[in-house]
Amino acid sequence: MATQLAVTSAETFYTYDQNGDEYNHWRVDIDGSIATITMDVDSEAGLVDGYKLKLNSYDLGVDMELHDIVQRIRFEQPQVGCVVLTSGQDRIFCSGANIYMLGTSSHGWKVNFCKFTNETRNGFEDSSQSGSLKFLAAVNGTCAGGGYEVALACDEILLIDDRSSAVSLPEVPLLAVLPGTGGLTRVVDKRKVRKDLADVFSTSEEGVRGRRAKDWGLVDDIAPRGKWDEKVRERAESLAAETSRPSSAQGVRLTPLDRKIDEAGYHYPNVDVAFDRDRGFVTITVKAPTDLPPAGASAIQAKGVNFWPLAVARELDDAILLLRTNEPSLGLWVLKTEGDGNNVLAYDEALLANQEHWFVREVIGMLRRALSRLDVSSRSLYAMIEPGSAFAGTLAELAFAADRSYMLEVIEDPEKGPNLLLGKANFGLYPMCNDLYRLQSRFFGDEARLAEVTELSGSAIPSGEAYDLGLVTFAPDDLDWDDEVRLAIDERVGLSPDACTGMEASLRFAGQETVWSKVFGRLSAWQNWIFIRPNAVGEDGALKLFGTGRRADFDKNRV
Repeated sequence: MATQLAVTSAETFYTYDQNGDEYNHWRVDIDGSIATITMDVDSEAGLVDGYKLKLNSYDLGVDMELHDIVQRIRFEQPQVGCVVLTSGQDRIFCSGANIYMLGTSSHGWKVNFCKFTNETRNGFEDSSQSGSLKFLAAVNGTCAGGGYEVALACDEILLIDDRSSAVSLPEVPLLAVLPGTGGLTRVVDKRKVRKDLADVFSTSEEGVRGRRAKDWGLVDDIAPRGKWDEKVRERAESLAAETSRPSSAQGVRLTPLDRKIDEAGYHYPNVDVAFDRDRGFVTITVKAPTDLPPAGASAIQAKGVNFWPLAVARELDDAILLLRTNEPSLGLWVLKTEGDGNNVLAYDEALLANQEHWFVREVIGMLRRALSRLDVSSRSLYAMIEPGSAFAGTLAELAFAADRSYMLEVIEDPEKGPNLLLGKANFGLYPMCNDLYRLQSRFFGDEARLAEVTELSGSAIPSGEAYDLGLVTFAPDDLDWDDEVRLAIDERVGLSPDACTGMEASLRFAGQETVWSKVFGRLSAWQNWIFIRPNAVGEDGALKLFGTGRRADFDKNRV
């Protein structure tokens, strides 16, 4: 929801808040283990003025609601095992991202929109892979562009066979851009569509229908209108049976965040974001718990949204989204922690000991996705490890996500210096989008060093040792600390933000590729580039001329 606030540099300040009671664009129906999410977009309720959301097309506001709905089902409806996505409009499932919204948006808005929709789609797959929700796309009408990308993120796609409904990715022939939410990658990597057929499919305006869509692998099955409801129910029940969600359990209500926004930044109970507009960076401080975790899964669930790992995940995730959407000029995020790191390790142990419980599994999932959102944010990340820091276990992941880390070394009295505390959570609980955990990525190709730091799990690691082990980038002493940190911040802020974004996206994900890492890498590179080419967004570009009846005049030179 857009909110006008005078305390931000942006003319309009956007939050991602939803109350969970009603939505402009979606209906939610719960029937036992199946939740049906029906897309029925209000064409007059766009997030930004200047376009109408016709034909079940979507903008950022529509996706904000979808993200919130799925998040609430995870926590508030534990008996649900399968989410069915379908349409409430006649003969149209979803026509994808609204073209007029894309045509009138700034480049930065388009890319931020694509990134958030990517993360929402990836969240479907993350839930499915972790034993949580399964997803079925019940495509009951024409399904184009981003609409098909929503379907691609589901475990199965069922297409109605009515001689008119088709799936398509028409961005290349119609708009001179790419399906920016991972469409091309998922077609070949996830659905295993043959590359020549994928080429035909991705250059076709009209798409592929019925039996051919199934034969090519673009959908899992088809059903005629007369058997449609029966088939959807059958597949949804089958998918729900594959999950480890409980058939009966009390959910946890996701109450509104306790958040204050003012000229200085964003302020939550466990996360604080402080702006330094003069120097062009923000400081994000995450606080360790002040108590020890409850004993046992039932006591953990009884804490609900006040369970520290869930509270931190929600607050950090919200802060990242607000910064990405509203503060694009603050290009460096300085990550800090404070408190007792041993308490963090105690909470990590509680998560690990109870990870088979549905609520704890969902908490771990939200932490995993929040940390991944940090990884793929196009901002420079520096971690500052000082006395009083709590870079331990889950919070140490912030330091390992950073592009650089600085750890103060106290020369005169080393006992007063900070320590890193590694725990079991640092060795696989929170994989990145390339399916490596952050220490694996940090020490990629150096298995001996990774084994060495693994042996130190649970031990306090002081500055000098952390530097020697390669766990931090620099360990300035207390005489040089202030100058070195100041210079490091000012030098980074002085670099080209475009070059930094490309560099960081290339360096953060060493090693293997997955569907998700490919999607984000190509979004940062090819989609970013194509979105500013005249063939797409010039005065005679396809995206600008869409709907006018005029054809684009392409520059035929290949670059």
